[in-house]
Amino acid sequence: MTVDIDFAAFFDATPSPYLVLDTDLVIRYVNQACMQSTGRTRDELIGKHFFDALPENPTGSPDQAQRNLKASLRLVLDTGKPDTMVLQRYDMPRPGGFEERWWSAIHTPIAGPDGRVKWIVQWTEDVTAFAGSGRASRQTEEFTEQEQGIAAELYGRAQALHRLNQELRQAHAYERQVAVTLQEAMLSAPDLDQHSNIAVRYLPATTTLNVCGDWYDVVDLPPDRYAAAVGDVVGHGLHAAAVMGMLRSALSAAIRAIPSPAQALEVLGLYARSLEGATAATAVKVLIDTRSKLIIYSSAGHPPPVLLHPDGTWELLDQATDPPLGARPHHVPRPQAGLAYNLGDTLVLYTDGLIERRDEDIYASLARLTTALAKDSSLSPEQLADALLARLDVAGGGPDDIALVVIRL
Repeated sequence: MTVDIDFAAFFDATPSPYLVLDTDLVIRYVNQACMQSTGRTRDELIGKHFFDALPENPTGSPDQAQRNLKASLRLVLDTGKPDTMVLQRYDMPRPGGFEERWWSAIHTPIAGPDGRVKWIVQWTEDVTAFAGSGRASRQTEEFTEQEQGIAAELYGRAQALHRLNQELRQAHAYERQVAVTLQEAMLSAPDLDQHSNIAVRYLPATTTLNVCGDWYDVVDLPPDRYAAAVGDVVGHGLHAAAVMGMLRSALSAAIRAIPSPAQALEVLGLYARSLEGATAATAVKVLIDTRSKLIIYSSAGHPPPVLLHPDGTWELLDQATDPPLGARPHHVPRPQAGLAYNLGDTLVLYTDGLIERRDEDIYASLARLTTALAKDSSLSPEQLADALLARLDVAGGGPDDIALVVIRL
């Protein structure tokens, strides 16, 4: 028998604090108990990044609260398994300062239709009374001898579980660091060392807490041509990073054998069909002919590169756009277009993490990008890359990975 339950009403009625996060760690739901325990209204929580709505005490805490909490959330996102935190200090902001608070928390993942984590449910319990603060100690003095014994036993068990969870999270953090190092190695582009006119940036996402699937590449095609590419694999985690590495290598090999961006993407699209997790990946490939001063390009569902002129005017490379890799059931030749350039122009390639913002139209995102570029058109590639990240407010990273290539032509 199927029971029809109003789960929103259920969570609103429960006395335990609950909130729901998306994979960007943005709060999407809080119950009444959560608002009461945090001292925050619904409007102060819903739609806010967790660590913006509930910031860490800037004076610091013995357990480095934010780092521990991020590690727990990272573990849940990466493994798809619940994680328990006990006796975790995380002070609550109050008018004029912070109030010392200790919590027990459980983070439980909820998978979407594709099997990947879509939501994280956070259950918390205020255990300040058992955590040993001066105020809490006075409260525990009122317990009976039996109650004090039970509390001591629970405290000891909780401490042991806390240490075990810390060890597990540290092991996971080490494994993730190995993965990040491997991803950085996969992004190595030896030919890039020959180009002082090219600046590249790669910023991992700050909120998903996962290794991801963005990439960039530069390939020399002597004597007077070179190619550049950026791409984006759907999803996060080690699998996305592995798919990224295989697609990047395949496209690099294809452009060396077939110096045509459209044909190279055709080969990559055929390869993507046989690779689990590669479907719907996007990429854009450009070939720069320095002798004829021509840019030849093709895009597989990727945001258009920008050709920036020294006077601040610009052009979008959007005349050869096709669906993402593996999106079509049958092979169809991909389009290709050319655009002449002048010495001193700048070509900018990027992934969507640079420009896209939640609930914003893509045209508004592109307008923000081109406006920012126009203000700094005279800067060197290295300076322009840094200025662009700063103007788009992602110099410290954003909610999605960012790959950026700036080429002075």
